[in-house]
Amino acid sequence: MPLSAADLGAIRLTLELAGATTVLLLLLATPLAWWLARSRGRWAAVVGAVVALPLVLPPTVLGFYLLVAFGPQGWGGQLTQALGLGLLPFTFQGLLVASVLYSLPFAVQPLQHAFAAVGRAPMEAAATLRAHPLDAFLTVALPLARPGFLTAAVLTFAHTVGEFGVVLMIGGNIPAQTRVVSTQIYGHVEALEYTQAHWLSAGMLAFSFVVLLALQLLTRRGARLGA
Repeated sequence: MPLSAADLGAIRLTLELAGATTVLLLLLATPLAWWLARSRGRWAAVVGAVVALPLVLPPTVLGFYLLVAFGPQGWGGQLTQALGLGLLPFTFQGLLVASVLYSLPFAVQPLQHAFAAVGRAPMEAAATLRAHPLDAFLTVALPLARPGFLTAAVLTFAHTVGEFGVVLMIGGNIPAQTRVVSTQIYGHVEALEYTQAHWLSAGMLAFSFVVLLALQLLTRRGARLGA
């Protein structure tokens, strides 16, 4: 079989990480994106820039600062130890925290654009019907922003699958604990196991193509429905 047990374990861990990251980010990004889409204050620009930082920041920089912050002497590490959670570096939980931060713009920005496209008119119409703001958000804004949620979910999942630098810094490359597909490929190349690296790399290439194709089809379908 082309894929070893270690390769399959890395794939499983990658899918678990990507799935958990996507769910958490959709929950966290939704209120943040809603606020960014509707706020016109100067703080919105500052928060938007912070959210977008992972798009331009080298992943090793983010991974390094997370490693320092959640290490034994960092504020995050002291907090997690005080809460009885231990240290996050080189654990799956540490990978999850790093992935949530690194993929944040891939969830927030599509949702922000979707909420901005909804506009204020539907919410004002719901308010005239005496709908509670939360009810209006759940029954009006969320359904209208559904394409944005699909895009955010697909991009977040795919981006998490392809992470390398940040997961290597915060998680290392521990078999069955923090070794994901990208670091498994790296290990194969270091060991000159090019055949195994080819199989995993080809799978990543096919996965990336399918994701981009799906996004293209979703975008075209949305454009036709909106025309």
